[in-house]
Amino acid sequence: MVDIRLASEVPPFHIVADSTEPKHLVTPGSLITKETGFMRGHGTYMQDDCLYSSVAGVVERVNQLISVRPLKSRYHGEIGDVVIGRVTEVSQKRWKLDTNARLDSVLLLQSVNLPGGELRRRSAEDELAMRQYLKEGDLVSAEVQNIFNDGALSLHTRSMKYGKLSQGCLIKVSPSLIRRQKTHFHNLPCGASIIMGNNGFVWICPTLLDDGAGGFVQNLETVPHADRQAISRLRNCVTALAHCKMMIYDTSIMHAYDASVNAGFEIKDLLLPDKIKEIALMVRKQFEMEKE
Repeated sequence: MVDIRLASEVPPFHIVADSTEPKHLVTPGSLITKETGFMRGHGTYMQDDCLYSSVAGVVERVNQLISVRPLKSRYHGEIGDVVIGRVTEVSQKRWKLDTNARLDSVLLLQSVNLPGGELRRRSAEDELAMRQYLKEGDLVSAEVQNIFNDGALSLHTRSMKYGKLSQGCLIKVSPSLIRRQKTHFHNLPCGASIIMGNNGFVWICPTLLDDGAGGFVQNLETVPHADRQAISRLRNCVTALAHCKMMIYDTSIMHAYDASVNAGFEIKDLLLPDKIKEIALMVRKQFEMEKE
C-alpha cells in the first residue's frame, strides 16, 4: 500500500483561534508607552523616558504597574493553580516534583491525604512509609498552596480529585496555551478524561472514577481498545492545537476531536503537517460559526 498525497491549495493560516485570545502582543524592542507615571515591571525597560518591551509576549497592566508576560517561558505558578508533576526526590517529610517551573516544587507530607482519607497527625511511621505513597517517577496531580520566598511552589493534594495518576498519556505544551478555567478536570463524551495543568502538562486517561481511596491507589486494569484509541486521538489533537499555537481547553479539544472523526482521518494521519493545519482550520471555522 502506497500513501500518495496530492498538492492542494490551502487557505492562509493565521495562528489566532478566537477573539478571546490576547491582542496586545509585543516583540523585543516594541514601544509600550511614552507616558510617564507607570512602574516598570518584568519584561520591560526604560529608554529616553519611554517604556519598551524586552521579551516577546502579552502586555499586562495592574494599576500603574506594566509588565510583559512571555509567550514561551517556564511555568510561573499562582496560588490555586492545578498542576501535574513528576516526583524527582523523596526527602525528609517532603517530596520534590518537576512541574515545569524554574525550581522543583515541594509536596509536604502534611499536605497530602492519607490512604483512605484518614484524618490524623502525621507520625514517624508515615514518614517511613512515604515511598509506599509516592516514589520517584510517579506522576501526581496537585494544587498550588503557597509560593516560597525563592519562587518554589508548595503543593497540596488534600482533595480526593488530586493524587497519584495511573494509566494514561502525558503531553507537555507551553503553559501560555492552557486557558485558565474554573475546573481543569473534564470527563469528555468520547470516553476519556483529561486534566489540563496550568503548568503545561496535559494528562489524558480512561474516564476518572471517584474511588475514595485518598489518591494513592492506581487502577492497573487492562484499558479497552476503544478507550486506547480515543486517548490516542485526543493526544494527537492536543499536539495539533499546540503546534498551531491555539488555546487548549475542553471545547477546543472536542472541536478538534470531532473534526478529525468527521473528516475520516485515521489517528496516525493527525501527525502529518498538512492534516494538522486542516484540523486547525476546521476548529477555527467552528468557532466562527458559533459566534454567528
